[in-house]
Amino acid sequence: MQLFKPIYWVLILIFLSFCSKDNLEKNIIKENSLELQVLEAYEEGIKSLNEGDALFAAKKFNEAETLFPQSEWAPKSALMAAYSYYAQDYYLDSIAELERFKRVYPFYKNMDYVYYLLGLNWYEQIIDEKKDLETIINAKENFVFLIINYPNTDYALDAEFKVALIDDVLASKEMYIGRYYLQKKKWIPAINRFRNVIDEYDTTTYTEEALYRLVETYYKIGLIDEAKKYANLLGYNYLSSKWYEKSYILFNENFENKLIDTIKKDKKNKKSFLKKFKSLFD
Repeated sequence: MQLFKPIYWVLILIFLSFCSKDNLEKNIIKENSLELQVLEAYEEGIKSLNEGDALFAAKKFNEAETLFPQSEWAPKSALMAAYSYYAQDYYLDSIAELERFKRVYPFYKNMDYVYYLLGLNWYEQIIDEKKDLETIINAKENFVFLIINYPNTDYALDAEFKVALIDDVLASKEMYIGRYYLQKKKWIPAINRFRNVIDEYDTTTYTEEALYRLVETYYKIGLIDEAKKYANLLGYNYLSSKWYEKSYILFNENFENKLIDTIKKDKKNKKSFLKKFKSLFD
């Protein structure tokens, strides 16, 4: 009986080896089958996207991701679903897909594209400077993150261009509010808005006007030295601009008005003097 024990254990080991090989083969077959299903769903998504049915394409890409989450096709499918929604202007759905992507695939090799597409989704919802700022701020945040963290990419180059346009929109909003306060003679809030343009958006097309509005506002409230300071700054940087001309006219009009007032007063004094002089001969 002792003689058969070693043979018994050898047989068990052989049996277990066959079982493990069989399981491995089954797993490989299963994975290959899943891979094929993923590819089929992915290709269907591409076909639908090319045909203009972006919603069905997004559905197929989501299906491809769900079928085999461990596959290399899963993150590609998730990104394509987000792009499909974006292509059809379903911006909020695309944003939701991309935010989920950031959580599920934080180390994906093409994260620069994720932030670029996020920025585009917010950017294309911008209407004008008088509307809700959420879209403008979120677009800028994603583009700036892209520029800082992925500087040597084509997406970063385009993001820089779009950030410049966004800053123009933000500066425009500051100017719009500042002009309103100026019209209502709310001097301090107006000054704060115009200063924001100079401090935060000094490379935009609104810098010249903001400097002039500061000249105008300080001049109106009698702070002539402050007005002159900004007029000099305007002249130094934008000597040939219409806004510098306006500030120049503003100061010269004041001089002419003062001169006219002096002449009028002098005329009154002259009349008074003549009256007194005539009285000497009465």
